[in-house]
Amino acid sequence: MLGAMPDDLTPTAPHPSPGVVADLAPEGELRASINLGNPVLAQGTPGEPAGVTVDLSRELARRLGVPLRLVCFDAARKSLEALTTGAADVGYLAVDPGRATDVAFSRPYAVIEGVYAVADDSPITAVDQVDREGVRVGVKEGSAYDLHLSRTLTAATIVRGSDGTDVFVAEALDVAAGIRQPVTEFARAHGGVRVLPGRFMQIEQAVGVSVQRDADTVAWVAAVVDELKASGFVADALERSGHPGLAAD
Repeated sequence: MLGAMPDDLTPTAPHPSPGVVADLAPEGELRASINLGNPVLAQGTPGEPAGVTVDLSRELARRLGVPLRLVCFDAARKSLEALTTGAADVGYLAVDPGRATDVAFSRPYAVIEGVYAVADDSPITAVDQVDREGVRVGVKEGSAYDLHLSRTLTAATIVRGSDGTDVFVAEALDVAAGIRQPVTEFARAHGGVRVLPGRFMQIEQAVGVSVQRDADTVAWVAAVVDELKASGFVADALERSGHPGLAAD
C-alpha cells in the first residue's frame, strides 16, 4: 500500500488521540491543500494529483483513520489561504517568517533552491549582481521566494505575476526568479536563456496546520513528519516523483 511504513520499522510518532483526530479532521475527513504550482512537491492535475505532498497526505489520513480529500491549487498563496480560512486542514508550504503568525510548521521535510535565470546576452553573470538599480526581477506572486526577495532586495524592482518565468517573458524583464527544477527546464525549453550559477536562497518545505489547532495536534503532525523523514518515506516519495536528493536531514 502506498504510504505504508516498512514492517521492520518501529513507529516513533504516537497514535493520534481522539482529540487530535477531531481537531485535525473536524469534518470527518482530512482536507489537504496541494499546490500543483510547485512541480517538485506535486504533479498531475486536480483530478489526479501525485507527488510527495500527496503521499504525505495519504499517510496522515491513514494514521488518523479518516478519508482524505485533496484540495488542489496552482499557487502557494492560494494553498495558504485555504489553510488559514479553514478550507483545508493541512498544507505544504515553505517556512517563512511572514507565514508564522498563521501557520504552525513541522520541521522541514524537503529543501529546494531558489535560482535566477537571465537572457544569454545579459551582463548579469552572478547572483550577487541582481540587486542593482534598474534591474527588474520576475517572481510568482505570494511564493516563498517572493516573500524572501521582498525582504532582501533593496535596489532591484520586483515584478509579480502568475509565474516568475512567465512575467519575465511577457514584460521582457532582466531576471526570472524561481525554483531550480522548473527554472532549469524553462531555460532548456527557451533558447537564449541561462540559469545563473549558485542560488539566492534555500527553501525549506514543511507541513503546516493553522496556529488555531491544539498544541497536541501540532506536536502529533510534527512527530509524524520526523518519523517519515527518518524512515526514508519522504526520500522515497521524492525519488518516485522524479526529484531525488531533496529530502531534508
